[in-house]
Amino acid sequence: MNFVQRHVTARKYDIIFPLTFPESRESAFVHALSAAALAHAVARACSRGELNECSCDARVRKRTPRHWQWGGCSEDIRYGEMFSRDFVDSKEDKNSDEGLMNLHNHEAGRRAVRGRMQRVCKCHGMSGSCSVRVCWRRLPQLRLVGDALTSRYEGASHVKIVERKRGKNIRKLRPLHADMKKPNKTDLVYLEDSPDYCEPNDELGILGTRGRTCNRTSAGLDGCRLLCCGRGYQTRVRDHEEKCRCRFVWCCRVHCELCRSKRDHHVCN
Repeated sequence: MNFVQRHVTARKYDIIFPLTFPESRESAFVHALSAAALAHAVARACSRGELNECSCDARVRKRTPRHWQWGGCSEDIRYGEMFSRDFVDSKEDKNSDEGLMNLHNHEAGRRAVRGRMQRVCKCHGMSGSCSVRVCWRRLPQLRLVGDALTSRYEGASHVKIVERKRGKNIRKLRPLHADMKKPNKTDLVYLEDSPDYCEPNDELGILGTRGRTCNRTSAGLDGCRLLCCGRGYQTRVRDHEEKCRCRFVWCCRVHCELCRSKRDHHVCN
């Protein structure tokens, strides 16, 4: 089965996002990250020669720089984006509120990859003189893309659908309130507020945060103040075992002792 056949076969199945709340900011983040990861994976596969339909990006070489020259294998993010649009966007109904929101977030995810493409260079010449500097474009680590989208998630824009009739109906995403900033193409957007994840809700499949382990010293989402939703936490002392005082024994093994200690364990009320 070639790449095109695999593509067609894969499209028979909908991509199922494990979200009960399809118009929330959590959904916005997942859709953006999914579209970004797909574009990233396909572009990386192209440069590795794993696909017959694409290879390195030769279009960047049309631009002639002054102090260095193109070389190596530039990863083809354009092809990755094209595949992502064809695969992920095709299941969305742009005439529905949810579809319009998802299409915006898909593009924001892909732009998070494209905007972080890196130029990598290598010097050539006698005795490290760097008389010739060869450069190519490389994909960012997917972790960096995820971190960028996480910050976009925290600042996601609450929007609404606005319809305008100019010969035909035009549907746009606009800020929920007039004093809010209009989201650009790199921002994540959502249509509905997230439910309360602090308390359990069997109907919505929410487990709540009671009994969750938290970090007393963290100011982030894993910190006791945020994760416990203001209910406070309990500190329990637990026995902890770990290998310690390891040394190499000739030949050829590592011998460790087992050290025991007591550690504080914080649990949400």
